[in-house]
Amino acid sequence: MKGYVTNIEELTRENEDFRRVLYTSHNGQLVLMTLPRGVEIGEEIHDESDQFFRIEEGEGKVIINDTPHDISDGSVVIVPKGAKHNVINTGVGPLRLYSLYMPPHHRDGVVHHSKAAAEEDEEHFDGVISE
Repeated sequence: MKGYVTNIEELTRENEDFRRVLYTSHNGQLVLMTLPRGVEIGEEIHDESDQFFRIEEGEGKVIINDTPHDISDGSVVIVPKGAKHNVINTGVGPLRLYSLYMPPHHRDGVVHHSKAAAEEDEEHFDGVISE
């Protein structure tokens, strides 16, 4: 296994896709996300995954179990498995972030260009990893 090495800040700032899975291992997954102005991920609960977010650009709000928190460039968020959460872009430009799921949540290599595309695709991690 080779692992994965990249300039995550550069990739995150260049990403235009709602969701782009970069790398999946047996125990974790690296995902880029860009939320256009006014868009939110949507309230969700991951019963099997902890989730880490790192905000690289923009302003927004994360709500964890009904508690809101303002987020911006440099913010880090950890959502424990089973916690209800949502990320909302409240800024004037895109909200760009990367996320780690532990264990993986999405199918390796999946790309959703928009939130609508993500909502139409009922994909989930299928056990296939990046290498």
